[in-house]
Amino acid sequence: MAGKKKQKGGKTKGKKAKSQRHQPIDIANVAAALHLGKDCDYDKELARLQIELVKLQEWIKHEKLRVVILFEGRDAAGKGGAIKRITESMNPRICRVVALGTPTEREKSQWYFQRYVPHLPAAGELILFDRSWYNRAGVERVMGFCTDADYQEFMHSCPDFELMLTRSGMRLIKYWFSVSDEEQERRFQERMDNPTKRWKISPMDLESRKHWGDYSRAKDEMFAVTDTKHAPWYVVNSEDKKSARLNVIRHLLSLIPYRDMTPESLKLPPLRKTDYVRPPMQNQNFIPVIYHKKIKEPKEKLKEPAAKAKEPKEKAKKPKETAKAGSA
Repeated sequence: MAGKKKQKGGKTKGKKAKSQRHQPIDIANVAAALHLGKDCDYDKELARLQIELVKLQEWIKHEKLRVVILFEGRDAAGKGGAIKRITESMNPRICRVVALGTPTEREKSQWYFQRYVPHLPAAGELILFDRSWYNRAGVERVMGFCTDADYQEFMHSCPDFELMLTRSGMRLIKYWFSVSDEEQERRFQERMDNPTKRWKISPMDLESRKHWGDYSRAKDEMFAVTDTKHAPWYVVNSEDKKSARLNVIRHLLSLIPYRDMTPESLKLPPLRKTDYVRPPMQNQNFIPVIYHKKIKEPKEKLKEPAAKAKEPKEKAKKPKETAKAGSA
């Protein structure tokens, strides 16, 4: 210890650097609201928050945490877009998305929560449910896909089921994406006009438009029972998709205390080649090359326009010279 330089407080320089790198990050500490395009750039802020998500991912892996996030809300409320921005920079072996389809006849005969249990996280995993067991309190209730007894049993059992999860040490986070009927109408119309988004509209979505009030009532009744202390609902204002994405990521980062476990930079070892002679490349089946790399123009050609731009100025000077010669 005598050979190491000490700083204030008696800590060594090396120890101080390490403690700084592993301090928890208070991402929720915001002095005032930020307006996109004025106070911050969406793409830059998203990139910054995604770096923080990677840090959170490494912390979950290091601490062997089990985290479950439910994404619920109106159709076209922006759930899928938020999930995509959260996961696109994360390790799919740690962070997984679960989006279950229509239950099979066998699953319909099971305990209702049974089809969701196998997808719950193990140690060091983060699971995002794109729709969840709350289908029973929403679409199944409104569209008549379950009996009244099934619905009542769900409302009675759900708080206890979620209490079991949280009591086991699992972290359960529930988001509800809220959007107005006017904005939902606009997004539906956009999907109808865009061939790349038309697949998002199902016959059930079209049928659900007749039951806007029923869905509102079902959501309010669901919140009254399942918005509990051990598993509260967090409502996301999704009128603006980009703002909603940033807000939900920032809120998520504020809920789980984490430290920066980013691995130290590594030195890339030199490539070790051997005398092994590989078979001819012609023996392999390559796909047709339709698109080629962009051709870069030579620097000399790029300078030509600048040279041509100077020519008119030189020509403009010549008449003056001839005029002077004539006057002389």
